[in-house]
Amino acid sequence: MKKRHEQKLIILSIGLMIAFSIPISLLFNSEKDVFSYPTILMYIFGIWMISIIVSFVIVKRYDE
Repeated sequence: MKKRHEQKLIILSIGLMIAFSIPISLLFNSEKDVFSYPTILMYIFGIWMISIIVSFVIVKRYDE
């Protein structure tokens, strides 16, 4: 894997650290429900799913 593709994964990791930080996560801690699930759960699992998909695309596309 080339250095620039490793850098993309590092940027993804830093973005995830910011997205999962307590102040950002608590923005979604409300009484509202999305598909009858609490908003914070939908946020956490949504970000987690998106990060898995993005990392999969980076690794598959640039695997050399």
